[in-house]
Amino acid sequence: MRILVTGASGFVGSLLVPRLHSEGHIVRALGRDPARVSAALQESAPDGEAEDVEVLRGDVLSGAGLDRALAQVDVAYYLIHSMERPPAGTSPGPSSRPSARSSSGSTVMDSGPALSDSFAQRERIAAQTFARAAVSAGVARIVYLGGPLPRDHAASRHLASREQVQRILLEAIPDSVALRASIVIGARSRSFRFLVHLIERLPILTLPAWRSFRSAPIDERDVIELLSAAATTTALGSRSLDIGGPEVLSYEAMISRIADLMLVRRPVLGFGLNMTGVAGRVAAAIGAEDPELILPLMESLQGDLLPGDADAAELLGVQLHSFDSAVEHALRVWEQSELLAAR
Repeated sequence: MRILVTGASGFVGSLLVPRLHSEGHIVRALGRDPARVSAALQESAPDGEAEDVEVLRGDVLSGAGLDRALAQVDVAYYLIHSMERPPAGTSPGPSSRPSARSSSGSTVMDSGPALSDSFAQRERIAAQTFARAAVSAGVARIVYLGGPLPRDHAASRHLASREQVQRILLEAIPDSVALRASIVIGARSRSFRFLVHLIERLPILTLPAWRSFRSAPIDERDVIELLSAAATTTALGSRSLDIGGPEVLSYEAMISRIADLMLVRRPVLGFGLNMTGVAGRVAAAIGAEDPELILPLMESLQGDLLPGDADAAELLGVQLHSFDSAVEHALRVWEQSELLAAR
């Protein structure tokens, strides 16, 4: 099978490419900066497991390079999210702007001045551009990694945007599949790294009201297996599957468990308000993250974000890792290249 992976320089994409290649698929990796894609693949597969992967330059906002990238492709992975403002001082035009990584590890595509600064608008335009190119190329299935929808409160701008992208892609090619995850636990996951940095740098973990909201964090290894299986599993057409780990945890419990596994003690001080704007910027500064990434994520913390169904792993034939196993694996991989201050 011939497969295209967009966002291949991102956390998830760079892990997925060698996994698909190891299964014997012909894999193309797409990114705005081929050198960055190649470096990310080398980091994820240092044993040369992805040496035969074709790395191509492409831009889903302008459509540049998509015709070549999608030619004769059977399955295309869409692992792109637009959540950050264009960096100051960059030259105009969407193809000239560097990419970053989103919290889920997908590649973040920045916009040019002709587009609104709204990440939702950028995501919509990018998805429509990619969907048209995929239809024109005769792609049989798109696999999209998005976010879950809340069941007891309105979706944030961030989650509503991901739902919009999902709808665009699945309507364009009926046999497409969307997997929806909340928190992915991995060494290069920006959401996980953000939590670890808070634990490292705060002697007392002062957590807003969202500390009591629950999620089902999932191991990066399980996400990659689920995504890989989604390419070839039949009878999935036009479906969205919520994917999560086997444990439902509050954010406070998650942070406390991570601290325990890092072998540090961090007392928790909770308060009853969220104060997203203030707390988000303070937390971003402490965690050394871009507030334009953290603020949309914190806006999503208005209630539980739980999988709507629990049959995705069984349907796709994946055995899920526990939360502690996921964190231990992520910390071990992290420490292979970077020391953890708290350890």
